[in-house]
Amino acid sequence: MDSLYALFSHSINQLKPQRLVLALSGGVDSRVLLDLLSHYKQQHAIPCLAVHVHHGLSSNADNWADLCRDWCQQSGVELAVERVQLDLTGRSIEESAREARYQALAKHLQMGDVMLTGQHSDDQLETFLLALKRGSGPKGLSAMAKQMPFANSTILRPLLTASRQQIEQYATEHQLTWVEDESNQDTRFDRNFIRHQVAPILQQRWPHFASSVQRSSELCAEQEALLEELLSEKLSQVMMADNSLSITQLAKLSERVRGQLIRMWLADLGQKMPSRDHLSKIWQQVALAREDANPILNLSAGQIRRSGSFLYWVEAVKDISAWQQNIALQQVIELPEQLGTLQITCNTSGQLSQAALSQAPLRVMFNPEGLSAHPVGRGHSRKLKKLFQEFGVPSWQRRRMPILLCGEQVVAIADLFIDQRFVGQDCELVWDKSTDVM
Repeated sequence: MDSLYALFSHSINQLKPQRLVLALSGGVDSRVLLDLLSHYKQQHAIPCLAVHVHHGLSSNADNWADLCRDWCQQSGVELAVERVQLDLTGRSIEESAREARYQALAKHLQMGDVMLTGQHSDDQLETFLLALKRGSGPKGLSAMAKQMPFANSTILRPLLTASRQQIEQYATEHQLTWVEDESNQDTRFDRNFIRHQVAPILQQRWPHFASSVQRSSELCAEQEALLEELLSEKLSQVMMADNSLSITQLAKLSERVRGQLIRMWLADLGQKMPSRDHLSKIWQQVALAREDANPILNLSAGQIRRSGSFLYWVEAVKDISAWQQNIALQQVIELPEQLGTLQITCNTSGQLSQAALSQAPLRVMFNPEGLSAHPVGRGHSRKLKKLFQEFGVPSWQRRRMPILLCGEQVVAIADLFIDQRFVGQDCELVWDKSTDVM
């Protein structure tokens, strides 16, 4: 039996998947995986799907998609082609393409699926050296795991211990054709520079260098897993139900433990590991900022913020201050930015007065600037900014809470308070946040 197929089938058999999904770029690695997958499908009668992500970066991209379609048809494997557009704001092409690729692949994954990707030992070497260049710790130097959870399924790299040479030899012996992405020769990209100008020298001097890197990355992964196991109970003590971190509890710990817990917290939230510089700023500039400050640390996908004695991870969101929409009784309106829906229902157990609401047109907005209200139970009217502070609403959530107005008067802030001028018993403001990502 071919050694690559033995490696491929053994890796899959250990997971017992319900369906196999192949990330098919068309390069030699994924082309060989498609051939191996076709043989495996014939032997095991398992449902299979290949997904080709069309980035549109090359003039040859349409041709690559057509070739993938032909190969899948010959192999008896269904193909889905996903076209993506890259967001290059503040990020490299490599990073943006990778993120878009995984988002596209995730659309096709179901519970119990195993997604196959074609990385091999030479890729692992490159990833390890890139992490070393960035000054990464054990987690970064763990490089690529053979398998890991992803989008309710599992990513499997069945050929991670095979070499590029073995894969190319298989492709040649089985007379496979594949595509060559011209960008892979561009040494302006760090990975390509390592692939073409650094790795060959290292492996010429030390032929087993790639396998040594694999062992080192596995050891780093073991050390990181041990750290997380030993600190998991401490993380549960400092992490609140709303996913914030208690600054008070963190302050009792050593700097090393505190830093590792912050890393674990961000990993739990699906975020990238902070650099050592960012880790220091999270504590010194955000956690320890003066009480009346509104500290913010901007990272690539969001912000670290503080409210009271807690640290929060806040996703990057669009400004919706200018958004507003009219609303009528019993009408359901959809709020922007997946903030859910809002409705004024008529029922006898409500807290709003229908008569008061009928005095002027009703509308919903998110901008509190210049508005005042007199909440039920309060002695007098105050600016919304002050009321948000009194009710303990974090500053970044204040423009994400729907404000209901009757004419120019504030009726209510959804889920927060009702103005005393509109108190009654025959209407209710209902905010359904089932799609809320706040």
